[in-house]
Amino acid sequence: MNSIMTFWPVFFLLLALLISILASYTMFNFIGNLKRTNGTFRQFWLAGGAFVFGVGLWAKHFVTILVDENEPLIFTWVMPVALMFIIFFSLMAFVMLTLDGVLKYRLLIGSSILAFGVAIMNYFSVLGPEIKNLEDNPNFIFLSLVLLFIGTYFSFLLSESAYRYRKLMASLLLGGSVVLVQIIGKKALHIEYVNGTYLTFDRLNEDINLMALIVGVGALLILMSTLVTWYIDKRLNQMDERYRLLVENSLDTIAILKGDRWGFVNVAGLRMFEAEMDSELLGKTIYHFLPAKDHDAIRERLHNLVFTGSSKPIEQDWLTLNGRVLHTEIVETMTTLDNEPAIQVIIRDISERKKNEELLINSEKLYVAGQLAAGIAHEIRNPLTSLKGFLQLIASGRKNNNSYYDIMNAELDRIEDIVSELLMLSKPQVYELNYQDMRVMMRDTVTLLETQAILHNIAIEAEYGTDPLWIYGVENQVKQVFINVIKNAIEAMIDGGAISIKLSRESDGVYVRIRDEGPGIGEDQLAKMGQPFYTTKEKGTGLGLMVSYKIVDNHQGKIDVKSELGKGTLFEIMLPFRYPDAVIKKSS
Repeated sequence: MNSIMTFWPVFFLLLALLISILASYTMFNFIGNLKRTNGTFRQFWLAGGAFVFGVGLWAKHFVTILVDENEPLIFTWVMPVALMFIIFFSLMAFVMLTLDGVLKYRLLIGSSILAFGVAIMNYFSVLGPEIKNLEDNPNFIFLSLVLLFIGTYFSFLLSESAYRYRKLMASLLLGGSVVLVQIIGKKALHIEYVNGTYLTFDRLNEDINLMALIVGVGALLILMSTLVTWYIDKRLNQMDERYRLLVENSLDTIAILKGDRWGFVNVAGLRMFEAEMDSELLGKTIYHFLPAKDHDAIRERLHNLVFTGSSKPIEQDWLTLNGRVLHTEIVETMTTLDNEPAIQVIIRDISERKKNEELLINSEKLYVAGQLAAGIAHEIRNPLTSLKGFLQLIASGRKNNNSYYDIMNAELDRIEDIVSELLMLSKPQVYELNYQDMRVMMRDTVTLLETQAILHNIAIEAEYGTDPLWIYGVENQVKQVFINVIKNAIEAMIDGGAISIKLSRESDGVYVRIRDEGPGIGEDQLAKMGQPFYTTKEKGTGLGLMVSYKIVDNHQGKIDVKSELGKGTLFEIMLPFRYPDAVIKKSS
């Protein structure tokens, strides 16, 4: 009989300790997953951890009571309230733990809150019913609270360490602390209840159903929660492994920055920066690997990343350990490293692509230069052939030399026109830039071409608007653009018609829309607009529109052409709107 009496207290004590450790371990899994998933499902992890820990301590409380055969098992309204208390304080404590980088003494505060919640549950549960007689030992009470706080604090501290078995050790420490506190609490208080019925081992069978229900429900909840966290932890480990393999085998550099220093760099990053060991990069500031001219812009971009969360791909030059310049494309994203905010960067080396682009550009330049040279040779060879023929006629003594001279002058004029237009395409010369009203320039152009339009039975209809349309540019060049476009429209409308011109300001641009009623331009011809020596006119050089495109581009503007066969063509010229200095000063 004595052996049985000795067995049951030890069994209940070990059972209480097991429940407490299992509840603590499941709780650490919950809040650990919160950090691993960067705050995703935050409410679930926090509430789940607090609920499991609270239910576990609640079930542990009943089992620990049975360690002493003279301890009463009293189940009143106090017990559900105590359960709510421990869940609430656990939740508050876990919230404190997540305020990393925000709250300086978060571990100390979180430990105090949880210790207070556990103490409230232990002492409130026994002090809740009506008491007939109470004897307390302040020393034991103080000792229990100190041990509870120390166990709670060091278990949290251990759970955030880099130790491999940190969760298990933290669970053993916390689980043992809460059981020890309840045992010491029994020694600290001797209570005689008014209507208390003591549950001895002789009467255990009478209330065994109640005990089995409480412990069974608590154990089932903890077991289910443990299985859920085990499954989630397994899935997260699989994701971590896939991510690790992806990072290690990536051809692009994947790195994590802690502040402005390298916190992690994969193998591809070591190769890219010509480092033999990761110690050559880790812990060093990234500004040692960046051109000095980019430092301010990068500091501002990294600062703004805290608010934006991520950035679009941008080009960035880097310097290797050997001083070689790398042309790269990078993407920056906020993440965490060692439970602290960090920045993940993906760096792709585009140096080879840059070289290919330069080769392509140079090849295109050579191609255009070849086209231009061929066109020049063709356009100038024809009048030169005529000049050579007439010189031979003059040398032979033929008559009608006066008519020869006129034709020769015309051919020389044609050569001069070609050369003049080609000079417009060469390196931009120094011109005097002034503020000009687009309406005035268009009026002058219309006046100049109106007679020619009338001779071709064409009416020019212009809408100039009422407000000044200021631009900053070279007056003669802009007029040349208008002349080229309107002359082309006049020459295209062989059957007469109307040319409509409309000037307007839209946002920060001045728009000139010139619409004719000619035969229109096909899509294949539109694609060649502005190319040298491409023309649909019998005597055209194709350089007029090319010069016009060049002039507009030099003025930071653009030309857009829309056409429909049989209905006409629309030229839309846009130049930036610029207030004259005098107008700005006057308005100020």
